[in-house]
Amino acid sequence: MKPIVTSRFLLALAAAVGAVFLLTPLAPAIAQQAQPPVAKPQQKKLPEAPDKLPRVERGKSLDFLFGALKAAPDAASAKHVEARIWATWTQVNSDTTSLLMSRAKAAMGAKKMDVALKLLDAVVKLRPEYVEGWNQRATLFYLQNDYDNSLQDIRQVLAREPRHFGALAGLGLIMQEIGDEKRALDAFRKALDVNPHLERIPELVKTLSEKVEGRDI
Repeated sequence: MKPIVTSRFLLALAAAVGAVFLLTPLAPAIAQQAQPPVAKPQQKKLPEAPDKLPRVERGKSLDFLFGALKAAPDAASAKHVEARIWATWTQVNSDTTSLLMSRAKAAMGAKKMDVALKLLDAVVKLRPEYVEGWNQRATLFYLQNDYDNSLQDIRQVLAREPRHFGALAGLGLIMQEIGDEKRALDAFRKALDVNPHLERIPELVKTLSEKVEGRDI
């Protein structure tokens, strides 16, 4: 018989991991100064929720918000609607899950991927219906170049929310990086069909369209 994972245990896990995360000493500044400057590689970037999300308004369904996103007259209006969609996706009626997610995001921000993975594993086990648990773990795997596991989690996201433009964009980036430009183009187009205001994606669609389908004569 498998042991039952309780909320009390998960809260304790999050608290314990958080304590380790906060108590880990930083590298001495002197040691950092002694090292020669190293060119930073281009950071991999996926569409993700803004740091500050609006409060979710009851009565505004995702169908309504996606309609408003497509009809947004400008980028500023689109960003406002997009933030409300992210807020709806991110909202969860569980203090335990919220704590685990906040700890996981903090760990990812500090490049403590092993810690973040343990926390996100707990999230998807506790709340498999919670889209953002899968999406955050897919992002973590992507940043580690673990495309197989990232794709598996992206499938879980899209099975629950086919309009998840962040996951669709991530799918496109993975397909592009493994050399499947046709599927990358298809994923990017689907992402833009849902959210025409995504940054960078229109340029990628233009470039891939020319490579996959050829230039118009």
